[in-house]
Amino acid sequence: MTPPANPHARTRSSGRFTVVEVTGEIDLATADLLAEHLDAASRRKTPDVLVDLRRVEFFDCSGLRALCRAEERARRRPAAAGRRGACRTAAAGGRAADGPFSATGGDPR
Repeated sequence: MTPPANPHARTRSSGRFTVVEVTGEIDLATADLLAEHLDAASRRKTPDVLVDLRRVEFFDCSGLRALCRAEERARRRPAAAGRRGACRTAAAGGRAADGPFSATGGDPR
């Protein structure tokens, strides 16, 4: 079941992806609002999740932890056609997530 939209995350479908759109500041106080959407999206029957970070103004390690947990869950679940699910991020135009990703050797794009 898709959680209701909140001030920091909303979920929608787009083709084979479940898209989680993230907005505003993601930190210790708001990461749970993002996590509830990521957790629900990665539990779906076909767990291909696209996380849109373009409207994020601030993103700390609390948000990164929620993304990593969703990625792990998506990879563990088999998806359609015998392939594993995936959790991808898109941050084109939004640079707020660059810090936590680069600190861990990751890339938000």
